[in-house]
Amino acid sequence: MNKVIVIAGPTATGKTALSVRLAKELGAEIISADSIQIYKKLDIGSAKPSIQEREGIPHHLMDIVPADGVYSVADYVRDAKEKIDDILSRNKVPIIVGGTGLYISSLVDNVEFSDSEQDMSVRARLQEELLKIGPEAMHQRLKEVDPESAESIHPNNTKRVIRALEIFETTGKTRTAYEAESKLNKSPYDFCLIALSCERELLYERINRRVDIMEEQGLFDEVESLLRDGISKGAQSMQGIGYKEAVMAVEGEISAEESIELIKKNSRNYAKRQLTWFKRGGYTWFDCLDEKLYDKVRAHIGEFGI
Repeated sequence: MNKVIVIAGPTATGKTALSVRLAKELGAEIISADSIQIYKKLDIGSAKPSIQEREGIPHHLMDIVPADGVYSVADYVRDAKEKIDDILSRNKVPIIVGGTGLYISSLVDNVEFSDSEQDMSVRARLQEELLKIGPEAMHQRLKEVDPESAESIHPNNTKRVIRALEIFETTGKTRTAYEAESKLNKSPYDFCLIALSCERELLYERINRRVDIMEEQGLFDEVESLLRDGISKGAQSMQGIGYKEAVMAVEGEISAEESIELIKKNSRNYAKRQLTWFKRGGYTWFDCLDEKLYDKVRAHIGEFGI
C-alpha cells in the first residue's frame, strides 16, 4: 500500500496529541520530523513528548544522536525511509510528525543526496571560513558561483548561504539546478499531507504558554546540565530555539526573564516561517482548535484510503 501520513505545521499546534490518537486507532507508529528532538538529553527545550504523552505508541527518530553530535538532512531522509519501510513491512501505518520543513519536504520530494554531499568536512570548513571572513564576504562568494541563490538568500542567513556553497562545492551544480535534479525520481510512498494551525493571535498565545511551561519544567537547569556535561554551546544541537537563548542566560549575558522573552519572540518568528514553508507544499489544512478536529482529520485520512 505504501501509504504514509504526514502531520506538519508550526510549533504548539497539538501535532503530537493528534498523531498519538490517530496511531492508537489505526495501529500506526510515529516517526518524528523534529531537528532537535533527535538529540539525546535535549528534552524540555525541544518539547519532546514524555513517555506518558506517547501513550505506548512507538516513536522513532527521537533520542538517536548524542547531544554533541552532527546530523544532516541527508541523514534524516535515509533514516526516515528505513523506518517507513520497516513499519510498512509489518502492515502498520507510518505517521510522520513534526515541524522541521526541510526534513519533511526532502522526504516527500524524494530528494536524493550524493555521497560527496554528505561529506561533513566541507560544511565544517565553510563554517570555519565564515568565522574568519564574516557573513558579507561569504555571501559575496556565493554571488560569484550561484547568483540566483545569492539573490534569494539574505547575507545574514548564514546557514542557507553555507548550504548553497556546500552544494556547489560537492556537486559542481548551483543549488537550484541540484534541487531540481534531485527531485526527478518519484517517491515510492503515497503521502497524505496534513497541516495544523489556527488564528495567528491564538497561535502566538499557545507558543508563549509553551515557553512558560518549558521554564517551569526546568529549561535552564537542563541547559546548565548539558554545559556541565561538556556539550559546547556551539554544538549543532544547541543552536535550536530555546537552547541558544537559555545558554545566554546561563552564562550571564542576559537575564532569565530576557531569555524567556527572546525564546518567545524567536519561536513566534519561527512559526511564521513554518507557515510560509508548509503553505507551499500541497497540504490540507485544519484548525487545531476546532472541536471536531479529530473527526475531520480522520475522515480525510479515510478518503485517502487508510
